Amino acid sequence: MTLATKLSFVRVILAPVFFIVYFLPRFFPVWFAGGAAWTAPALWLIFIVSEITDMFDGMAARKLNEVSDFGKLFDPFADTLMQITCFLCFVLDGIFPAILFLLVLYREFSILFIRNLMLQKGVAMGARLGGKIKTVTYILADAAALLTASLRRLALFESLHAYFKTGAIILFLISVIFSVVSFFDYLSVYRRAGALK
Repeated sequence: MTLATKLSFVRVILAPVFFIVYFLPRFFPVWFAGGAAWTAPALWLIFIVSEITDMFDGMAARKLNEVSDFGKLFDPFADTLMQITCFLCFVLDGIFPAILFLLVLYREFSILFIRNLMLQKGVAMGARLGGKIKTVTYILADAAALLTASLRRLALFESLHAYFKTGAIILFLISVIFSVVSFFDYLSVYRRAGALK
């Protein structure tokens, strides 16, 4: 495994860890009778480490000349796994609406299908600019939702929780719009590749 692949793999590991830490006090309330306040800094640590690895894996691949077809596919896979896990946590926690999450799932599975079709044509389609912008909006929505969840768990600014939640939903809606738009960009790439064959 290259350094870039190892950094991407960190996100694959952190995704289920994030889910477990997020819901551990709910799954085992007797064990964590003191509440879920401790999970707030733990979740932020997992989230920040995940985003740092996302930032550096591509840089490492280019600097060390380790760019590969596997890396082009594994990096966005690791991103999606982490992002979908975070979104699922926030949906189950009542922060994000399920309908928007469903649109994200449809988009991500559709991109996976398109990437598989491209592989049949001998092309490993990595992340495009639209996909990268989408990822940034995902991160902002995740951060806003995690802030909302953290304030709840720490019992801070309770009168403002509804406003933080609304802000998180707005950012999530924006990210879904970028997500759908970027899907059509990937679809156009596939159509052009099909026309060339």
